Amino acid sequence: MKAAFIGLGTMGAGMALNILKAGHELTVHNRTREKEEIVAAEGARRTASPKEAAAGAEVIVICVSDTPDVEEIILGTDGVIHGASDGAIVVDMSTISPTATRRIAEKLGEKGAKMLDAPVSGGPEGAQNGTLAIMVGGETADFENALPILETMGKSVIHVGPIGAGQITKAINQIIISGTYLTVAEGLTLGIKAGLDMDKVIQAISGGAASSWVLHNRGKNVVNNTYPLGFRVRLHHKDLRIALDTARELGATLPATALVAQIENGLITRGYGDDDVSAIGRSIREQSGLE
Repeated sequence: MKAAFIGLGTMGAGMALNILKAGHELTVHNRTREKEEIVAAEGARRTASPKEAAAGAEVIVICVSDTPDVEEIILGTDGVIHGASDGAIVVDMSTISPTATRRIAEKLGEKGAKMLDAPVSGGPEGAQNGTLAIMVGGETADFENALPILETMGKSVIHVGPIGAGQITKAINQIIISGTYLTVAEGLTLGIKAGLDMDKVIQAISGGAASSWVLHNRGKNVVNNTYPLGFRVRLHHKDLRIALDTARELGATLPATALVAQIENGLITRGYGDDDVSAIGRSIREQSGLE
């Protein structure tokens, strides 16, 4: 298939490379143009704007940080909407507002283009390895037509409902994982305070009901009190803001999510916004008298 990919950051570069590896033709664009080089070296064609990237593509993938970025890339002066062919499918894999997603889809529809919202979970490791969990909202026919591209990036690609449903499902994912990050930090801090061998503790509890991706992949960050970049605190905080806004619109109560959002807000204020989200452990350690 002819595909385009816009947004070659921590997640996007690995995702784009997997599309190429599967044999699809790919054009790319990134606001910071140097980031296109690694993908171009593998055969992608660089373009000067989202409009140019979209021209002639059957599937146009976008993976950027926040709602205003997606709106500019799709609806801006040099946006995808001005280059997309009739019937092209825009697949937004960013995590943004469900309300904005539906509004953007309506604008694209007026120009004859389709849209899927397809946010992901699995971190940079999943992006590089093509093992992301992808949750997709939109029309069934559009999902089926875009599936050959989506399957290059994910091991789990699930159509969850109409446009916007993917973003709400991602909000649910972020709500659940936020609590996991917090409780992993609390549990491991307790073990450190007790003077236990934390490698053995993690090994022991990983075999039971407390096992989780966070424990396996980020538990040692809390133990070592180092938080190398995986998924930035400030981006997770943005995702929780979306979840809390959606909850207010729907009348749902999310007390644990609000607590984690406040912890992350404190970390961002202190200059830790670019640490991995497991830096929640930093806050719990400090409150427990650990350096």
